[in-house]
Amino acid sequence: MIHSSASDWLSAPRKRVLFFGMSGLGKTHVSNLLRRSGDWFHYSIDYRIGTRHMGELIADNAKREAMKVPFLRELLLSDSIYIGSNISFDNLAPVSTYLGKPGDPAKGGLPFETYRQRQEQFRRAEIAALEDTPWFVERGEALYGYPHFVCDTGGSICEWVDPDDPHDPLMTLLSKEMLMIWIEGSEAHTEELIRRFDRAPKPMAYSPDFLLKAWHDYLAETGLPEARVDPDAFIRWTYGRALAHRQPRYAKMAERWGLAIPAEALSGLDSAADFEAVVAEALDAALGKSRREA
Repeated sequence: MIHSSASDWLSAPRKRVLFFGMSGLGKTHVSNLLRRSGDWFHYSIDYRIGTRHMGELIADNAKREAMKVPFLRELLLSDSIYIGSNISFDNLAPVSTYLGKPGDPAKGGLPFETYRQRQEQFRRAEIAALEDTPWFVERGEALYGYPHFVCDTGGSICEWVDPDDPHDPLMTLLSKEMLMIWIEGSEAHTEELIRRFDRAPKPMAYSPDFLLKAWHDYLAETGLPEARVDPDAFIRWTYGRALAHRQPRYAKMAERWGLAIPAEALSGLDSAADFEAVVAEALDAALGKSRREA
């Protein structure tokens, strides 16, 4: 870790943190709290993906749909209208909508091969956005004058790294720049996330091996052909398995490159100072445990 003690963290003139963990546990909430304090530059990985690394893909997909409508087709061909995504920190729907869901086209599903291609596009885009982070650390201070920096990652960061490799290139790069913080959910959080997802299932990104196995297992279990799969039913079925798959990966990432902070400890924060105090306490506990085990 880049901080050797709680006092080192509290006295640091430049505090730089990266949040990782499942979506819905507070990464963006705490990042927005820090940004509103006025001293923290907020770098959203999903926003970077949608505006830089997948922006053209998202816009072209919308144009492709518009070209199917004669009225809009004529306006597009004559450059009379412009189509783009109105993505923001608080509205990342264009990214998830582009990812889509596989299955029955009558229910909005994509052919599985198209879905896999978009998953691969997202994988490359998220890795690129994460690799952009050190540049934004420098940019946030040099260009805008922010002394502190918070990186808000997507839940799928654990899919693109090897938690068992102490030399994983992406985690090595990021941990040299920032304090890596896993926002850890409890069993109660997991149950709530599943209930919330069941009410409003949304597209997610998965590692290629995990996705392919999940798809084949689902087809075998249901006996359905690809074109008859209910897209929402498949991603609901996959979500609980994804949580179980990701939890130990997050834990290893925190153990090797950072620290874990329970989501409850961050849920009631009112200020950046509150956040700094919670991190100091977690650092004390983590470093004390490391010394005892040594």
